[in-house]
Amino acid sequence: MQIGVVDYGIGNIANVTRCLEYITKKEKILRVYNEKDILQCDKIILPGVGAFKSAMQHLEQMNLIEPIINFVKDGRYILGICLGMQLLFEKSFEFGEHNGLGLIKGNITKFDFTESNDKLNQSNNQNDNSTILHNKKDLKIPHIGWNKNFIQQKHKILSNLEDSFYLYFVHSYHANCNEQFILATCDYGIKFPSIVNKENIIGIQPHPERSHKIGFEIMQNFLNLKG
Repeated sequence: MQIGVVDYGIGNIANVTRCLEYITKKEKILRVYNEKDILQCDKIILPGVGAFKSAMQHLEQMNLIEPIINFVKDGRYILGICLGMQLLFEKSFEFGEHNGLGLIKGNITKFDFTESNDKLNQSNNQNDNSTILHNKKDLKIPHIGWNKNFIQQKHKILSNLEDSFYLYFVHSYHANCNEQFILATCDYGIKFPSIVNKENIIGIQPHPERSHKIGFEIMQNFLNLKG
């Protein structure tokens, strides 16, 4: 099996590659730069750190948007990490309005800790103590550090994990989507999707490659997925 890591000039390519080199057994790892590379892959990983608009511009300049979409339409697995997860959605409102890959219905918005948003969040999560602990006006943006994820739906990408587990986050924007796509959530002032899925499309907002044992297990689960 060949695993492609999309290298489009923006992101944490080296960390993801090192993680894969640590956990892979028979799989081969390929840095993906063009359509020809993508066609050689059984699965691809779309990493990313930085701004949404810039990331989409890089993908467009390298003529990677259509090949990635066709790869997914062909039924092969894709894993988006951090910004790479956000790119899977229809659009982002980061410094304007920008179209994404449109593989999952939903959008990306900045964390909002206004009083009205806090009250709405509290009313929706009256029995969730973890949410109450995070409803503070002094929360910093970006959201950086270890935070707990809560499984909402079972999926093979979460095999052998507890109902809640910690992963490492670095982000200022989060996804908004229908609950049918949400595998796990995290609380940081508001509850937001931390792991999403639609058929052969998987996105994870935190960084599994920086999350030690649990993160490596998630990456191994991705390698184990069968179409």
